[in-house]
Amino acid sequence: MTNTAHSNSIAGLASPANLLTISRIVLSPLLFLVILDAEATSGTSWLAFSMGWLFGVTDYLDGPIARRTGSVSRSGAFLDPFADKVVVLGVAFSLVAVDRLHWLPVAIVAARELGISGLRIYWAQRDLAMPARRSAKYKTLLQGLALAAATMPTLETSQGFVDAFWWVAVIVTVVTGAQYVRDGRGATSARGG
Repeated sequence: MTNTAHSNSIAGLASPANLLTISRIVLSPLLFLVILDAEATSGTSWLAFSMGWLFGVTDYLDGPIARRTGSVSRSGAFLDPFADKVVVLGVAFSLVAVDRLHWLPVAIVAARELGISGLRIYWAQRDLAMPARRSAKYKTLLQGLALAAATMPTLETSQGFVDAFWWVAVIVTVVTGAQYVRDGRGATSARGG
């Protein structure tokens, strides 16, 4: 890699949008600790709820900031969904640890997210770019809302609602994963791979 190419890749990584995304990854362990610390209230606390919303706002803003500043990049296209997975799975497993969520739906979401990430890598090695569908963006939003509901103190005693909301997010997660697999198979068949 030439010095110019290396400088450009570092500059792309240090764009305002990417720095926002990276901050979400770096600060996510604090959110997990807040949830784990609230074990007596099943992971609910206004601090965890507020932090979750702040993470959601930064997730929403990084795309428009990248487009407005002209810093849309491959690193951003990788980092944003990676940050989403770190936050969603970390929060979900933290909520399992404090008995707020059941392990089975969380395991289903984790299997889908890790499986799709593996397929993205597999297809990228074959020069197939699989852009995220709009439904995948809605999936991430729904996951975030369901996890926010699970950390909201006013819903601490509403376990049935929290479970139902989370299962809806799980179903949408599985459906969007199936769509992604179908898109990848179609692209692979079209290229004769």
